[in-house]
Amino acid sequence: MTDRKALIQCSEFRSYRRNDLVMEADEWTDRMYCVTGGLLRVVVRGRAGNADVTTDFIRRGDLFHGPVLSDDRYQAVSALVAALPSSVYLVPVAAVRELCSKHPEMALGLVDLTLKRMGLLRRQMRRISSLPAAALVSRVLDELTQLAPVSSGGYDKRITQSVIASYSGLSREVVNKTMRELESRGVVRRDGQGIHVGSDLASTDLEKLSPATDEPSIEDSRQRALPRQPDSHGSNN
Repeated sequence: MTDRKALIQCSEFRSYRRNDLVMEADEWTDRMYCVTGGLLRVVVRGRAGNADVTTDFIRRGDLFHGPVLSDDRYQAVSALVAALPSSVYLVPVAAVRELCSKHPEMALGLVDLTLKRMGLLRRQMRRISSLPAAALVSRVLDELTQLAPVSSGGYDKRITQSVIASYSGLSREVVNKTMRELESRGVVRRDGQGIHVGSDLASTDLEKLSPATDEPSIEDSRQRALPRQPDSHGSNN
């Protein structure tokens, strides 16, 4: 408990609006980014006129850190952008390294999180390279219901088609056309709360994705990796 309080006290709490830049690619930092509310996306900047690509999402209870923990600071290879209004703790890498030396289970938790993220990235790359557009969009919509859920079901309507296109490797026009086709079939619907995805979406277009079974559970890793943050500080703007 003392270590947890000390870590919170040396960390910096920040709130971000949707589309705010949290960290730019190539930026040097000595912090990890622990999301307590909202959703961040990991963005690889496009070159020579190519569009930016979203490679990953960092949701509530998850964190983003550098490629290694052997140094107190690192140069980010990707940008972090708030996909939704988000609350984030900026945790000093040095403090985390010190805790890892005292609590080996915390180091194991960070390793588990890193392996989990690598597995998710490989899975997304396989999707993009092998699935037709309709099946790929269906998979992404299903995944968003877990990444950015709303209380009434479905996912947050503030996740734009441009973000979906960036994550799926498709053009916005293709995403728009596919979503309109899904709406015409009654598989996807919109209302004031969010974008609702029918339970038969994945079974209709492709076998349903189940993160709980496709990859090892991340919940235990989160608990071991970093202390739980107080909910009172995790409200969004």
